[in-house]
Amino acid sequence: MTALEIVQQYYSHFNQKNWQGMLDLLHPEVRHEPNQGEVRIGNEKFTEFMQKMDDAYDETLSDIVFFSSSDDTRIAAEFVVNGTYKQAEEGLPPAHGQKYVLPAGAFLEVKEGKITRVTTYYNLPLWIKLVS
Repeated sequence: MTALEIVQQYYSHFNQKNWQGMLDLLHPEVRHEPNQGEVRIGNEKFTEFMQKMDDAYDETLSDIVFFSSSDDTRIAAEFVVNGTYKQAEEGLPPAHGQKYVLPAGAFLEVKEGKITRVTTYYNLPLWIKLVS
């Protein structure tokens, strides 16, 4: 599979809530660079992050557009997050099932058939406004 196909499959698994399918595409030492907070290294930390996200949010992505580098190692994705805020996180507004639609993007690196980096970006102040 090409890097583009791997990342497309990764996001397809996300929309299907196939967390194991997503994890299977990650390198064991994946570097996760979230919009907020510390960088996480490794599948274990990424799995903990995904569990926390699944507890607090119900999200699907739409309008996904992928961009690929000429050397087939880096992929960018632009998308719209369609979500429900299920459970409050520390420092964020209370959750009571608020719906939100939020533009976002991600940058991923792929080496030897595995995703080695996931970097995500979105406008946190806008999200807070949408759920407040």
